[in-house]
Amino acid sequence: MKGFTIALVALFIGLSSVAKAQTVITWEVLKDVEFVEVWSEEFQAIYNVPKFGKKIKSLDGKKIQIRGYIIPVDILADYYVLSANPYSSCFFCGQAGPESVMEIQFAHQESGLRMDKIITVQGKLRLNADDIVQLNYVLEDAKVVE
Repeated sequence: MKGFTIALVALFIGLSSVAKAQTVITWEVLKDVEFVEVWSEEFQAIYNVPKFGKKIKSLDGKKIQIRGYIIPVDILADYYVLSANPYSSCFFCGQAGPESVMEIQFAHQESGLRMDKIITVQGKLRLNADDIVQLNYVLEDAKVVE
């Protein structure tokens, strides 16, 4: 009976840690989005508003892990982007779409993040369809795990 109780406790602890674990995603998952052109009075321009699919909506607010190329946009402001592609081929250079980049909001300042370094980060995914000055995918409270 004692062995059964120990096994049951071990199983419970194992299941608890799995429930708290993050979901590892790929850039392919982030392609579950379509874009609709909308006119902005404020900016006097047309911009693309994302319409997220079911698969990606299910990850909104969840802890995820993703691997990509780091792009230091403004080091002094601690503003970084993670990209599916290196800088020379990323969204900003016309080789991909907005679904191929993610704004990274680090929990603590990270060091050694140079252009196009491949890293794995984890944090809470937030889908953004409303704020035109932020990217569509934002990883909050992020940290480098690899």
